[in-house]
Amino acid sequence: MRARARLHLLDWLACVAGGLSSEAGSIARKIHGSPSERVAWMGNKLEMDDVHRMAILHPGPIVWPVALAAAGLDMDRMLDSAVRGYEAMIAVGATFDAQHYAFWHNTATAGVFGAAVAALDGIASAPGGNSVGSAPTDGLMHALGLAGSISGGLWQMRHEQCDAKQWHVSHAVATGLHAARSVLAGARGPAFVLEGPQGLHAATTAAPNPLELTDHWRIEEVSFKPWAACRHAHPAIDAALELKNRLGGLDGPITVETYADALTFCNRANPTSEIEAKFSIQHSVALVADRGVPQHADFTPSAIAATACTRARIAVVESAEFTSRYPAHFGARVRCGGHEVAIVDTLGDPERPMTEADILAKAQSLFALTDHVADFEHAADAVLHGRTTTPLIGILKDWLQ
Repeated sequence: MRARARLHLLDWLACVAGGLSSEAGSIARKIHGSPSERVAWMGNKLEMDDVHRMAILHPGPIVWPVALAAAGLDMDRMLDSAVRGYEAMIAVGATFDAQHYAFWHNTATAGVFGAAVAALDGIASAPGGNSVGSAPTDGLMHALGLAGSISGGLWQMRHEQCDAKQWHVSHAVATGLHAARSVLAGARGPAFVLEGPQGLHAATTAAPNPLELTDHWRIEEVSFKPWAACRHAHPAIDAALELKNRLGGLDGPITVETYADALTFCNRANPTSEIEAKFSIQHSVALVADRGVPQHADFTPSAIAATACTRARIAVVESAEFTSRYPAHFGARVRCGGHEVAIVDTLGDPERPMTEADILAKAQSLFALTDHVADFEHAADAVLHGRTTTPLIGILKDWLQ
């Protein structure tokens, strides 16, 4: 699991690197706070962060800043804390139902739980750190209870040009760290913060799923994202790429069939900004038709204007077939010229994994977006082979200057 975690760490670090030149990177350099809170602003800015399908959330941008801040300098201890943070965030997030996801940003609402676990585990395991034994009995429960008691994050941000999504991540990171430190100082949290009569499930769900403790570490279930768009657009991209490869082009009307949530989040025929383009199935499929594999620069205003004619011949509709498989499987079908391609699982999912070479290539492409491209080889070696977190912390501090 440590080897698996290193790949997710590299993926997150590359996402941070790619976000350095964005407005989120500018905010991170200006605000006060710990390096972890500040760097958290950039981990999901490019929509390239890792994702868990059943929980419908992105664990990496929240867990890695916390683990690096809390676990001291030993790489193995830090990786262990991160794996446990992933576990808690995914386990709680997978209990949320469709009503929750309709209004609440799962990465934020479940993120505070993952952050609290990674923080408490990291602080307890670090040399010279406070042991969990110095906290109240069931310290982990109290940290989860405190963090969960202020869980939140509304999807209203999807309808406005704002920075709330990045702020949600930063807030979850800070909340988890504060919850862990408070418990180690003797604070207690509500034990039934999920299932209590005024708990998170009662407030935000219609029919919560049971909390499942699996026989494996759930970081194994997390998907990597190959393209810089919302994950809900990826099945359509994947199917369109395959169909284009078979036909040699995508000429004429194109129909995309996919699951209901993909339409809710990404049925956007006429995006007007970079973030709207990343949440547009029509723009993403148009990019495939006009250019091929979507690149980082393909979501700019000029790229949006260039795909207008192609977007006009793309129809996006719900298919009960794909909705019934969701969220266990993110799928889509693309039809064009009397031919079609359907996919059930998307590139980067555990069923269709990206290789280590693929992840390295993705990371290098994200580093290439910055003035810190020369840091790539040093950073990749420190992540994949290092025994201490010191080089990574040094790189992040340098980026925040």
